[in-house]
Formats: sequence, structure tokens, C-alpha cells
Amino acid sequence: MTESATDTTPDHKLGSGPGRVLVWFYGVFTVAAASRSIVQTVLDFGKAPLAYVLSAIAACVYGFITYSLVRGGEKARRAALVCCAAELLFVLIVGTWTLADASAFPDATVWSDYGMGYLFIPVILPVLGMLWLRRAKR
Repeated sequence: MTESATDTTPDHKLGSGPGRVLVWFYGVFTVAAASRSIVQTVLDFGKAPLAYVLSAIAACVYGFITYSLVRGGEKARRAALVCCAAELLFVLIVGTWTLADASAFPDATVWSDYGMGYLFIPVILPVLGMLWLRRAKR
């Protein structure tokens, strides 16, 4: 018998396969959003406090999803799934808000214009994350 014949039940680890790519993207976005938020807050918080706080929230969400994907397990999978859904909701709300009332955002957030400043990855990433996390369900 070959090794693959004995392994009949797929056991998807969250951070393996496509999950590894998600970990990389979420890790990069954690650093990018956190760096953006810290620099903007330190240099000019009064200019656009809402935008800078939303970037900090994005960094926290990305960081938690990264941690959950790396940690693995069913609880982490469910938590990451909820966070990905919340992230998508935030991207859609903030993206629509920035288009509807640009004056509320004198400076951009990670989620402005549905993540256009980041090649729309912020709106695509949670969808891919949710697809992977649903597939990885045991």
C-alpha cells in the first residue's frame, strides 16, 4: 500500500497549502496596517483620527487572523472564519463610506475604496480566507 492510500481522510491544517499563502498575506498586511497606523498616529493624529483608528483596527484583525491560521485547530478555524467575515463587512462598510462621504476621511485607511490603495487585496483576502477555512473544516 502506498502512503496516499492509507490517508483517506483529508486533514487540512490551516497554515498549510493555500493556508500558507494566506498566512503570508495576512502577516504582510498586519505589518503594513500597523506601520501605517503607528506612523500616521504619531505624525498627524489630528488630521484624520477616524482613518488612523480604522487602520489600527485593521492591523488587529489581520494579526488575529494570522495567529489563528498559524495556531490551527477547530477553535482557531472558527475564530478566523468569524474574523474574516467581520473583515469583509468592515471593508464593505468603510469602502462604501469613503466613496459616499470622502470628507469623513481626509486621509485613506487600509479599507478605503475597498482597498484600492492595496490593489483591492483587502476585499479579496477575506473571501479567499473564508473559502479556505470552510474547506479546512473537519
